Amino acid sequence: MSTSSKGLPMAAKWDPQKLAHDEQFLRDLEKKPLIARIRGYAKMTGPAWLQSAMTLGAGSAAASVMAGASFGYKLLWVQPLAMLLGVVMFAALAKIVLNTGERPYRLFAREVGWILAFLWALGTIVASVIWHFPQYGLAGGAAWDLAQVFGAPADHPWLSYVVQFGIAFCILEINIFTVWNYGSHSAGIKLYETFLRWVIRLVILAFLAVVILSKTNWLGVFWGFFGFYLPKDATGWTVVLGALGATVGINMTFLYPYSLLAKGWGKYHQGLAKWDLFSSMLIPYTIVTSLIVIAMANTVYDGQDVVNTNLKPVQAAAVFSQLMRSDIGRIILDLGFLAMTCGAISTHMVVCGFTMCEMLGLEYTAKRFRLFALTPTIGVLGAALPSPLWMPVLASAICLTMLPVAYLTFFLMVNKRSVLGEALGKGPMRWAFNLALIAAIAVTTAGASIKIKTGAIDPIRKWLSPPTASPAEQPRDQSPTTAASDSAQGTADPTTQRR
Repeated sequence: MSTSSKGLPMAAKWDPQKLAHDEQFLRDLEKKPLIARIRGYAKMTGPAWLQSAMTLGAGSAAASVMAGASFGYKLLWVQPLAMLLGVVMFAALAKIVLNTGERPYRLFAREVGWILAFLWALGTIVASVIWHFPQYGLAGGAAWDLAQVFGAPADHPWLSYVVQFGIAFCILEINIFTVWNYGSHSAGIKLYETFLRWVIRLVILAFLAVVILSKTNWLGVFWGFFGFYLPKDATGWTVVLGALGATVGINMTFLYPYSLLAKGWGKYHQGLAKWDLFSSMLIPYTIVTSLIVIAMANTVYDGQDVVNTNLKPVQAAAVFSQLMRSDIGRIILDLGFLAMTCGAISTHMVVCGFTMCEMLGLEYTAKRFRLFALTPTIGVLGAALPSPLWMPVLASAICLTMLPVAYLTFFLMVNKRSVLGEALGKGPMRWAFNLALIAAIAVTTAGASIKIKTGAIDPIRKWLSPPTASPAEQPRDQSPTTAASDSAQGTADPTTQRR
């Protein structure tokens, strides 16, 4: 059983001399001009890359496709603003963890009660397991779409299963290798972070190529970022508020502070942590989601500003191919989607390794971390099998309910002198930071409420209500074949799919 709530023994045992050297380097760096500090920080980033990889998964792909296909460039401002609010909250988490050196689960259990801490951890596990399924669903769908590009018959169900599960197990094996290295030694962390950097770079290059292949109205892109367009109907507002409120997942809030501790970061790493969040989380997320929106706006958007919930990421690749009269863009899009899922899957595994050890009160060892990192791998079945109704309902009910609660807890903790002491701060900067945190809490609460309604309350009502329409009265914009395909890909409702 674990006896200490300070730091992670894995970090302390691995390379204490390097930790001491990095601390002295950062103390000297703080005396230098901003440009020199940024150059120094750029060599040491890491934990925020995990957050980028986790959030750039099936949910972000579906939400970005829907935004671009429905509103063109007009909602380009939404996801960057949403992630900026998330970065503000992560900065509060970093301030707490780096100044106290304590593991958040133990600290929060002591300060706000073990029940809330347990629910936070439980929500993290539930989110990581359930949101694992659509990652493999998107990966399997992208692989099968690629197979069809290269001549596979579309009406061959057994071949479809072989391709989709084949790519799923390949991705699983790659991620087991990288994640197990992360939990084994300091060089493993560096290897894993390098892996994520290149995955995200591949995603960026893939979608950048798609944008280059299509015709872009750059003035429209500019106004998309700075025009702050608001939809005129309730459905459009639901898309905006949903994106603003739930870009960050509950499992991300657990992963981030523990990835800081795993690196051995402390109070002298606070400047580095801020730059890491900006350069490794906010910028990659903004670039990737914006490129997807622009690609969809260039090719699929019809100018009607009507929410399109029927177009899924893999379908978007096929539509893109038809409009461009070339399979090159389709292939690149599918490869981009595969890379997105690969990064998200690995971070789900990492966070489960941390969370299960904390919930069970076990000290961190490589064997335990590796074992618990396998918790969400049941999601590999999502490659070609439909997800049952209860999965998104459970995810919405538990995970989205806990996210505003977690945010409020972080806000209270970062303002407790008994926790931070002199690091609490004072003056205008503290008030401005608190106002930003309050804005993040308010927006997250609104967005989570909408997603709980659409992801849990509405499906339960529909399930309990008797059918009111005959088959002949069903909407004509989605055939049974398309509906079954969407279900198999695990992306039936983009507004409820997150990391």
